[in-house]
Amino acid sequence: MIATSLRLLIGSIFLGVCFSSVLAQDLTGFDIMKLADDAQRQTNDSSFNRMQLSSCKFGVTDGRITCADRPRVKSLESVAKNYGPELKDTKSVTVTLEPAAERGIGMLSYTYDETDRDNETWLYLSALGRVKRLASGDSDEDTEPASLFGSEFTTEDTETGKLEEYTFNILEETTTAGREVWKVEMIPNEERAKKTRYSRQVHYVDKERHVVLRSEMYDQYEKEVKRLMASRVELVNDIWMSRSLTMMNLVTNRLSNMAFVEIYTDLDIEDEFLSQRTLTDAAYRETELEKLRAQLN
Repeated sequence: MIATSLRLLIGSIFLGVCFSSVLAQDLTGFDIMKLADDAQRQTNDSSFNRMQLSSCKFGVTDGRITCADRPRVKSLESVAKNYGPELKDTKSVTVTLEPAAERGIGMLSYTYDETDRDNETWLYLSALGRVKRLASGDSDEDTEPASLFGSEFTTEDTETGKLEEYTFNILEETTTAGREVWKVEMIPNEERAKKTRYSRQVHYVDKERHVVLRSEMYDQYEKEVKRLMASRVELVNDIWMSRSLTMMNLVTNRLSNMAFVEIYTDLDIEDEFLSQRTLTDAAYRETELEKLRAQLN
């Protein structure tokens, strides 16, 4: 009886391994990017982050990429929450803490999963005391996506969703940063092509953790114009995420690094906080932020 049970157990394990292998082989480029997209979206759910954003002109010294001038460093706080029936839409607000001259500058973003709904972004300039609506990566306006706080990251670079607007090709299975990855090409369809500056993107997706470790963005002339590198991938509240993202602009030779200094998830965030009031009403913003900070203890 024990021998029979053992054989059944071994058989079940073998079948499970084979089934998992078949599933892995059957994954399409869309499936892989959806895994990565869902993983990225999870990091935004009811989250509060403290970040350091550094930007500089870069050069290559002894094969290493280094800043060629003194980096501009900004400290930021960001709050985000997912919405919708399947929690695929995200609302987020990010506010500058330092330098003092830029304290209070904020950005409010609504990212929608639906292909027929444009994302929305507003920037608040504290010195001018007004909110400005920005063009997003999904806008068909004749402008480029907005820069995030003067960095090499744009609103388009940080989006999730709208995968249906692309076709996908698995170029190869390879390794990067010592990890096994899928190398997936994303090509915008005709409608999406009107709204993006990239003719195609190539992503290196960690097979185990579903984190994008590297991305290459190309222009209409097939020239690589930007490159994103992810590092310090850690398990935070059962979610794999990169704590350091470096965006290199290969046209201007500038780079920006977004370092996540502190990460908190599963917080109680009021819906009203993710609105323009948080940008314009400093007293309200600080009161609500203090409530969030109190949940961290």
